[in-house]
Amino acid sequence: MQYWKVIWHHDFEEESVVFFSEIGEDGYETRKVQEYRDGRLLYTDGSNDNTAIGLSEIPVGDIEDVAAQPEFSAFVITEAEFEAAWNRATLNGKL
Repeated sequence: MQYWKVIWHHDFEEESVVFFSEIGEDGYETRKVQEYRDGRLLYTDGSNDNTAIGLSEIPVGDIEDVAAQPEFSAFVITEAEFEAAWNRATLNGKL
């Protein structure tokens, strides 16, 4: 597994600004948390079709490619850092 934190630099009020992703060996996201400017946290593990967010439908590629785009700052994080974001989101009960 890999764990990423991607910060999206933009001015769109309704869009998330931080993504936390758990990525399997096949390159597909297995879990994701999205954080919004207002502090909302949404999460998905792909098991709920009614969620406002979804997992990537294609492999995510290399983090270096994401980080090379000027609108993103992308970092590999630890499993513990991802789990902390996941726990914050799931404890808020927002699926």
